[in-house]
Amino acid sequence: TASGKGLAVTLAMAAGPPPPLEPSPLPTFPEEGFADKFLRKTRENPLVPLGCLCTVSVLVYGIICFKKGNTRRSQLMMRARVIAQGCTFAALLGGMAATAFKSRQ
Repeated sequence: TASGKGLAVTLAMAAGPPPPLEPSPLPTFPEEGFADKFLRKTRENPLVPLGCLCTVSVLVYGIICFKKGNTRRSQLMMRARVIAQGCTFAALLGGMAATAFKSRQ
C-alpha cells in the first residue's frame, strides 16, 4: 500500500545519520559603525557606490531638464537613469557572486 511504502521510506531515512548541517561561519565585525561598514563595503565592491552616484546624478539632471521644459533631454536622462540602475544592480549581483565564490574556496 501507499502508506506502507511511505512508512518504509521514513524508517530508512531515520535509520541513517542526518546530513551535516554546519553552515560556514559568518564574518563578524565587532562594534562597526556606519562609516566603517560603508568604507569596508566600498572597498569590497567599489562599482556599487559609483553606480549609485551615477544614477542619482542622471536623475537630478533629468529633473532639472524637465523643470526647464526640455522634455526631449529629460526623457533621454530618464532612459539613461534606467540603464545606470541596471548597471548598478549588475555590479551588486556580481559583487555578491564574487564574495560567495571567494568564501567557498
